Amino acid sequence: MIEILKVLACMPFLLYACYADIKTRRVVNEVWIMMFGVGFIFIMYDLMTYGFPYLIRNILTFLFIFAFVYVLFQLGAFGGADAKVLMVISLIIPTFPAIMIGSTSLPVYGVPLFNIFAFSVFGNSVILTIIVPIGLFLYNLLKNPTESLKRPYYMFIGYIMPISKLEKGHFRMIDAYSKTKDGVKFKFSRSGTELSSEVISELKGYQKAGKVKGGVWITPGLPFMIPITAGFITAVVFGDLIFYITLQFMMM
Repeated sequence: MIEILKVLACMPFLLYACYADIKTRRVVNEVWIMMFGVGFIFIMYDLMTYGFPYLIRNILTFLFIFAFVYVLFQLGAFGGADAKVLMVISLIIPTFPAIMIGSTSLPVYGVPLFNIFAFSVFGNSVILTIIVPIGLFLYNLLKNPTESLKRPYYMFIGYIMPISKLEKGHFRMIDAYSKTKDGVKFKFSRSGTELSSEVISELKGYQKAGKVKGGVWITPGLPFMIPITAGFITAVVFGDLIFYITLQFMMM
């Protein structure tokens, strides 16, 4: 029962973090402080129940996750909020929660050999992030196949947005553009083009003048808090996806 309560206690904070990440691309530190405050009740309960061995295991688990996310943060792999949520999760749920729902034991695929729950949450989130390019590809294939197939590699990272519908938001144009005597030339850019008010106004002006038609390729900025939350739920219900996939290959 206590393991279910731990999971349920974490969920409101994770869901709110997803909302904040989508709206502002920022999650304030107070969210993680409050999440830890609620989780501290469970930490103390486990400490009184399991004693000193639990404390040692919890400290070692936290130090491992701290070192892991610190390296990834320094490399620019994800933001500070993503690192903090994994650290808090490692304190509240250091190892996989064993949950029984009727006759079903969770996680369904069992506990991996490397039993650090937060690490599996991260691994699951990476696996689930791969779904996004596949989803974009299928969307482009169904929505606008003629234009999409002209730039097949764009189909995995973005979609076509009509210039008339462009607005400021958490996405960038995949191409850079420049004005030529023949019109407007679009060319792939690694950093893309920020859709500022000036850029949007200029593109709409070019369209009105007949120098550019249709739409432009944009790429959405996917908040990583969403895959982390999905990875958390997947870890609770199914287990470690990387461990399961690896196990299936070995069995084959």
